[in-house]
Amino acid sequence: MAGASGWDARLGWAHGLIADERARREAALARLAEERARDQAAGDRFNALLRETRSNYAAPGVREAFAGWQAAKARVLPDALWSRSRADDIRHWPGLPYALLYLEWEARHPREWTRHAKKWGTKERLLRDLAVPEHATPVRAKLTDLVELAVQRPYRCKDRGYVGVARAVDSADLRDRLTAAARTANPWARRQAGYVRWLLDHPGLPNTRHVWRRWNDTEHDAPD
Repeated sequence: MAGASGWDARLGWAHGLIADERARREAALARLAEERARDQAAGDRFNALLRETRSNYAAPGVREAFAGWQAAKARVLPDALWSRSRADDIRHWPGLPYALLYLEWEARHPREWTRHAKKWGTKERLLRDLAVPEHATPVRAKLTDLVELAVQRPYRCKDRGYVGVARAVDSADLRDRLTAAARTANPWARRQAGYVRWLLDHPGLPNTRHVWRRWNDTEHDAPD
């Protein structure tokens, strides 16, 4: 169940989290709550057994309970995404579609994401690991969409990681989108899209707070 089909079997329902129809999202959120309750129950069983055996992992049932807990986590977002080791190349990881789904969920429905699945550390790691070249064409297209969505909203925690993603999927299409966003009436889009577009033109500059402040001081007024 470790391949793409296994991920779909466990988490295929999660596509409802990014649906436009509220009814589909509510159904997916209800499923998420059910899976999280099972995860909590499995964790409670494991921890209770561990206490009873004084942390003896060799005791009968302990390993089985732990395996059951991990199996329950594999059906929950974002917990399922934590199974990837640092040695796994994210470009070939079967869980990649659900990592992208997790980021798209925040981009399209931030309040629901924040209430039900907020994990800033997970977001930060995903953005860092996705900021690599040679993604498959469909993945590049999705990442381009995510960068465009990110620059059009008020800054959210760890959004700075989208600069690395933008640099990894740099293209004429992305630059055109950023240029268009920087010319809109949306003050956040003007500021953030302009900054990312500027960094694409200056690949040697680091994406640091100092560089961000310097660009703001020299290029633009503060957002309304």
